[in-house]
Amino acid sequence: MTSTALDERFEPPTTRRRWGLGAVLTAVGIPTFMVTLDNLVVTNALPVIKAELGASLSDLQWFVNAYTLSFAALLLTAAAIGDRLGRRRIFLAGIALFTLASAACALATEPWMLISARAIQGVGAAAVMPLSLTLLAGAVPEKLRSAAIGAWGGISGLGVAVGPLVGGAVVDGINWQWIFWLNVPIGVVAVLLAARVLSESRGTPKRLDLPGLVLAAAGVLAIVWGVVHGADDGWTSGSVLGSLIAGVVLLVAFVAWERRTPAPMLPLRLFSVRAFSVVNITSFTFSVGVFGAVFLLAQFFQVVQGYSPLESGVRTMPWTMAPMVVAPIAGMIVDRVGPRVLIASGQVLLAAALGWIALITTASTQYGELVVPFVLAGVGMGLTFAPAASVVMASASDADRGVASGTNNTIREVGVAMGVAVLASVFASAGSYESPASYADGLVPAVWTGAAIVAAGAVVALLLPGRKR
Repeated sequence: MTSTALDERFEPPTTRRRWGLGAVLTAVGIPTFMVTLDNLVVTNALPVIKAELGASLSDLQWFVNAYTLSFAALLLTAAAIGDRLGRRRIFLAGIALFTLASAACALATEPWMLISARAIQGVGAAAVMPLSLTLLAGAVPEKLRSAAIGAWGGISGLGVAVGPLVGGAVVDGINWQWIFWLNVPIGVVAVLLAARVLSESRGTPKRLDLPGLVLAAAGVLAIVWGVVHGADDGWTSGSVLGSLIAGVVLLVAFVAWERRTPAPMLPLRLFSVRAFSVVNITSFTFSVGVFGAVFLLAQFFQVVQGYSPLESGVRTMPWTMAPMVVAPIAGMIVDRVGPRVLIASGQVLLAAALGWIALITTASTQYGELVVPFVLAGVGMGLTFAPAASVVMASASDADRGVASGTNNTIREVGVAMGVAVLASVFASAGSYESPASYADGLVPAVWTGAAIVAAGAVVALLLPGRKR
């Protein structure tokens, strides 16, 4: 047995004896919460940022997508670098970079400056997200792993879910720059805590797949750019059509390269496991439909109903608070009831909630009419996060858990970017920010589109494994 294998085998029990599961979960949970929070933390601040920076609808999308795309593009590479240089070391470097980029976001005075800083934030987040789960999974015994992953899933889901609420509260109480300034002291604390609590571990060293990274990143970026600009420039315009075609060609080349290279960034053999393939398809449709809708719904209360950012955030709480309760419970019972029941049920609830919202939304819709579908959506999200992470971990060997986690997170982040781009394009084709009625006219078909995409994922989720006998 190699020294690396011995390190990986015997370091986790030492960590548990010295600090306990709670300390380890806190050390990985705080950075995880920060990077997931920043997926959508700007959504309730977008109307204010739009006015202060003179941003366009395209800029608003890139404030979200610059983060998610750089996050997605580098997740697998960051996991591979962690396996080679040390997971704890790269995890700490990711937190530090994320913290510095947050300060740069707060100092931005032009849309391009905020977009650039958000992209750098995403690079730091890419080193945090997959390694947090890998470090946690390696630090707990097998019998506690599902519960620990459930708690991690709850933290991850909470960060995504409360982003609009936190953003609204900060913008209303101080200003939008403090959305990012708050990350700085938290990031410093997170670095110190993780450095003290977590033990170093490594995976099997392998050659970095730089051609694969370039092909995948360029392909996804080209497709998202084409979708973002399609509504304004015309879907048959040379720039949009050329971008979409180039993106498809680059992604086909990426798959071809991954099949032939001896050290692929994305081992396609992982997808030979049906559960892994299915959970990733479901994660993608979930992210596209839900987060694309959230991007627009988070602005609905301000643009249409005239509420402040904080008042808007408070009105999303029936949606955002439900995962806090549901996700940990789902993580604890997934081994008993099986992931198929939980994830498929979650997607059905989400699709029904989005369809309900689209059905009743007008410029004069009252908040009370949205409470029940918001609760259903929150429960659906809670039933998705932890069981999906458990399926990913159970589908991979110990040596592949890092890349498996990175793959799933990459697909989810690409889904967020695609969801924002696709649903915003649907919105722009039917409505605008010019008046409350015009905004509602665009929102309704966009949310229906999200509901249809999530419903397709619910059907796919039926192929997941059932309860273990």
